[in-house]
Amino acid sequence: MKFTPRKINAFLLFKLPAAYITGIRVVALEEATVVVNVRHQWINQNPFKSLFWAVQGMASELTTGVLVMREIANSGRKISMLVTSMNGKFTKKATGKIRFVSNDGNLIKAAIQKSIDIGEGQVVVMTSEGFNEEGISVSKFEYQWSIKVKQ
Repeated sequence: MKFTPRKINAFLLFKLPAAYITGIRVVALEEATVVVNVRHQWINQNPFKSLFWAVQGMASELTTGVLVMREIANSGRKISMLVTSMNGKFTKKATGKIRFVSNDGNLIKAAIQKSIDIGEGQVVVMTSEGFNEEGISVSKFEYQWSIKVKQ
């Protein structure tokens, strides 16, 4: 699969429908960065009239996951990927349009190359931060990705 926002959003519709239905969309994909938007609406709200924490988690995980999937595809190797832990911090009520950004493409690229070179699994911690329309951080997530070259 060619990694473009349009193709990834189609992938969401068929493979991760909960993310698609809640309004999560990839809007930008660059060399080391992925940007995902989600707008607070009835379908994805919590009882406190803000964006449900799990929707924020899906959007933030997607930013890191797209970087991992793309680098695996670029490597030409069969590599397994798995989130082994995550940590989230919520700093402000998430309302309106929230933009999640991960700039950790170079971290996963280096980890995949190291895994290929030494033949052992690698663990990399990637971050994604959510910002409201005013540019204020509303949440920050860390994902520990485990990758391993398949033999």
